[in-house]
Amino acid sequence: MDGPRPAGRSGRGHRSVPHTADLRVEAWAPTAEGCIGELVHAVVGGFADLSGARVVGERACTVLAASRPDLLAGVLEEVIYRMDADGELPLALALGPIRGLDGALGVEVRFRMVDTATVAPVGSVPKAVSLHGLELAERPGGWACAATIDV
Repeated sequence: MDGPRPAGRSGRGHRSVPHTADLRVEAWAPTAEGCIGELVHAVVGGFADLSGARVVGERACTVLAASRPDLLAGVLEEVIYRMDADGELPLALALGPIRGLDGALGVEVRFRMVDTATVAPVGSVPKAVSLHGLELAERPGGWACAATIDV
């Protein structure tokens, strides 16, 4: 990505970008935590319509990683894990501040989850986060992040 957001856009947002066989998404926001949240919305929105989904509760976790891109991957992997293991997807999420912890980075994540049985499919279901092309970086005017999701 060349900057924090596509030309002509401001604030926060996300988009899918063309990619051969997988789902490639980009997001931008004033904060790193907001950027990760936008990217999660982009990924989930790339394969599921949550508008009629039934809320089943809230889940919380701590994601630890050695780098910012790895932290981004960890949050996305948590989304895929919860979908596979629990049949749930995040309708909304809140991230605490990213903190340095004993040489690693950590972030508290709180998800408001919906039942995947009540979700309308709109694309291929993700299988994993590709480690190639992960980005979470501060840019002039905000933060930018990007990921490729194997489907």
